Amino acid sequence: MALSTMIHTHLPPALSGGGMNRISAVYAHQGVASDTKLNRGARRLAESLTTLLNLNIEPLCSRKNLQYSNWDSFDDEKHNTPTTSPKEMIADKWRELHGSSDWEKLLDPLHPWLRREIVKYGEFAQATYDAFDFDSFSEYCGSCRYNRNKLFEKLGLSKNGYKVTKYIYAMSAIEMPQWLERSRLMDTWSKDSNWMGYVAVSDDEETRRIGRRDIVVAWRGTVAPSEWYEDFQRNLEPIGIGDAKVEHGFLSIYTSKNEFTRYNKSSASEQVMKEVTKLVQFYQGQGEEVSLTITGHSLGGALALLNAYEAAVNFPGLAVSVVSFGAPRVGNSAFRAKLDDLGVKTLRVVVKQDLVPRMPGIVFNESLQRFDDITGTLEWVYTHVGAELKLDVSSSPYLKRGFNPLGFHSLETYLHLVDGYLSAESAFRSSARRDVTLVNKACDMLVDELRIPQCWYQLANKGLVCNEHGRWVKPRREPEDIPSPTGEQAHDLSLRIEMQESYKCCMQAKNLAIC
Repeated sequence: MALSTMIHTHLPPALSGGGMNRISAVYAHQGVASDTKLNRGARRLAESLTTLLNLNIEPLCSRKNLQYSNWDSFDDEKHNTPTTSPKEMIADKWRELHGSSDWEKLLDPLHPWLRREIVKYGEFAQATYDAFDFDSFSEYCGSCRYNRNKLFEKLGLSKNGYKVTKYIYAMSAIEMPQWLERSRLMDTWSKDSNWMGYVAVSDDEETRRIGRRDIVVAWRGTVAPSEWYEDFQRNLEPIGIGDAKVEHGFLSIYTSKNEFTRYNKSSASEQVMKEVTKLVQFYQGQGEEVSLTITGHSLGGALALLNAYEAAVNFPGLAVSVVSFGAPRVGNSAFRAKLDDLGVKTLRVVVKQDLVPRMPGIVFNESLQRFDDITGTLEWVYTHVGAELKLDVSSSPYLKRGFNPLGFHSLETYLHLVDGYLSAESAFRSSARRDVTLVNKACDMLVDELRIPQCWYQLANKGLVCNEHGRWVKPRREPEDIPSPTGEQAHDLSLRIEMQESYKCCMQAKNLAIC
């Protein structure tokens, strides 16, 4: 739903004249103004929901508990320290950290091991934005800018100890506002599909640290927050057997396919389940414990729940967990009950000021359960799923106050707040390690004293390079970074060969041990 951290609605931090008189949408990579529909939608959203949702937005001038009176000393202190803490061996506690007890006694106060894992999965979700090609003048708009073998290396995520094994592409059979990025050019890599995420698996070293072979699915989210209000308030449709229902737009992105497209001859659902099935069967066949962790931000969080539901149905007994950020409601109470019955564990990370997790179902939601004795089960009421880690923008001394839907919903804001969270009653932790600068990658949330430009994350010179003749041109992608269905098939073949070789080596090692 919103807004990827790359595509966003920028609202002025202060509201003048008692209300908002100008709202513009900005593409962080391109500086493209929004259409009038988005302007109207965002204005209506700001005017009608702030009071209704009791967001408790503080005035811009109100900044409580600032830790630094001298921000120059802050620069010296933070710039010369590492951005991560040493990794802990969590093998003995992995089931609790993965939600076996619904994260009881781990959230408030937040266990430091769990904090690191939440940030890890959040960075996997952030990667789907950082590597996405938003340039509408590029013939590859809507694709990933890097091939899967370079993704984590390019984004500095190799340290996490995972390897990407599959890219996921999605389309929709219905009109979905601003989720599908298209090139303005006639000859493009795809007119129907977007890169929607990826599957990755932990390497041997990380597997030993976390106590099991972890398969990760990361889903991307886009769509401006203002449009959730208008377009995702209704239309639940059945999923599976029984009374479970989910929002039809989410389900359409997850299940749509068309044999005449290049990338969605199979649906996102079929693509991800085929890869997960292959990995689960391979590693379980080697006698390893396997977990499936699905993550996503905004719309990606909604797709993560649908993915978890399908995986739990197909793999009874597999440890399936969802770690979502700023995700909307997805289905009704019967859908929630079905996920509970299947053993899916869901941790929802939400920011109190963020509008998106309150939709769909701003008024008619799980709060009506108290009236079940009178009304009975309401199949058309949206309901959240799982445990909640609730964060507050006002807890951080580094964040601006005022009404800023983009900043509140940005995944980087979420990760900053997770990194600084100790408990509901504690101040922002002074030992937080994550780079504060990342918050302003695609919004304007950091206090001016930090002197960090807003929306700074973009390609150098907006992707233009100077050629040997001194002319500024769009560079051609390296052949291995050009999306290609043929390349996908070749990768599948090489991965199968690699897994077969790994299995042979494992069996040889076992035979030698027996001898």
